[in-house]
Amino acid sequence: MTHVFHRNPQHTLKRAVRGQGISLFDQDGREYLDASGGAAVSCLGHGHPDVIAAIKAQLDQVAYAHSSFFTTQACEDLADFLAEEAPGDLDHVYFVSGGSEAIEASLKLARQYFVERGETERSQFIARRQSYHGNTLGALAIGGNAWRRQPFLPLLAPAHHVSPCYAYRDQRPGETEEQYASRLADELERKILEIGAGRVAAFVAETVVGATAGALPPVRTYLRRIREVCDRHGVLLILDEVMSGMGRTGHLYACAEDGVAPDILAIAKGLGAGYQPIGAMLASRRVYDTIVNGSGFFQHGHTYMGHATACAAALAVQRVIRRDGLLANVLARGEQLRARLREVFADHPNVGDVRGRGLFVGVEFVRDRADKSVLDPALKTHARLKRQAMENGLMMYPMGGTVDGVHGDHVLLAPPFICTAADIDEIVARLDRTVRQVLPVRA
Repeated sequence: MTHVFHRNPQHTLKRAVRGQGISLFDQDGREYLDASGGAAVSCLGHGHPDVIAAIKAQLDQVAYAHSSFFTTQACEDLADFLAEEAPGDLDHVYFVSGGSEAIEASLKLARQYFVERGETERSQFIARRQSYHGNTLGALAIGGNAWRRQPFLPLLAPAHHVSPCYAYRDQRPGETEEQYASRLADELERKILEIGAGRVAAFVAETVVGATAGALPPVRTYLRRIREVCDRHGVLLILDEVMSGMGRTGHLYACAEDGVAPDILAIAKGLGAGYQPIGAMLASRRVYDTIVNGSGFFQHGHTYMGHATACAAALAVQRVIRRDGLLANVLARGEQLRARLREVFADHPNVGDVRGRGLFVGVEFVRDRADKSVLDPALKTHARLKRQAMENGLMMYPMGGTVDGVHGDHVLLAPPFICTAADIDEIVARLDRTVRQVLPVRA
């Protein structure tokens, strides 16, 4: 019996007792390759000595000081690091304890920005279907994950949704990437005009869609076209890089690859690599100055924001990534991972798409590759794949409802940045074995 209220109380979990490198070990000594970084969190793997030493050193100084009384050197240094590397004029950082909190802060900041400017009618948010922005009520309200939203719909503030950038399924035959991007940007513009441009506060999007749709990267020019539409109507652009940011795509900030800077940016997961809970919101100078020169007070806050030990851990993580040149490794190993997956599944009729950026890779499963028809949702293929993968000593992040919240199955791979070429080959071998056990190819 357990007194822990686990997320799935009917399922008995094994106990993780040790982590080392890219592996976790259970109470029976079994090893599991952490090919998903938990939920794209453990970017430095487990047991990294530099991060552990930084946490211990911070604990010897001050573990926690409430942000209404003090700042700390760890908090200031981490903010300096993030602002130095950030795109555009994102130069002020608001620290929280995770991704959902970072999104909540982003939504509230966007609303207060317009209140301070006297544009009080701007209260509406637009996001995309098949998106996920967190499990708190504000984040859930703007998210497009139908399964997570459904039980709580009466509690959610109204939000508006447009199409995702889902080239595998939605780019038309003969349509170029630029034409597809323009079509999606036109859809957003129509939605803004339908609501009333003077009523829309922000458009919210994951730079690369994470768990809900399985590492969907934007096509070329998509984010630039979206940025143009937002600017034309005075709408803020909020990018959610909770899962895709902090080096996961091979760039510290994923949007840098697209040449776009948002007005507000949310990060978490890879920021602290799981060594301490931490997330952050970055605000542009224009947004920040509006608050400072207006009321002078952001009407928001959390008890553990700017937590000294969490900031020290995150700064150590980021310094290791920079010192060891791990972003270059993410790009190289990501290319290897996608190439190997496409090679081993070239003959498999149920593997429809391999996609992603860097070490942020999705594999979408179908009933028939030729027509992209979906597997029967009643089969719960994604759950079966997860169980079999664990039997094979492989951790991956599966999800159902890939296409529309009900239909579609995929798995997400987000292995640590420290992976070697041999590690990638072993991950692919175990996934190959898993898929063929669950979805055997029949003549």
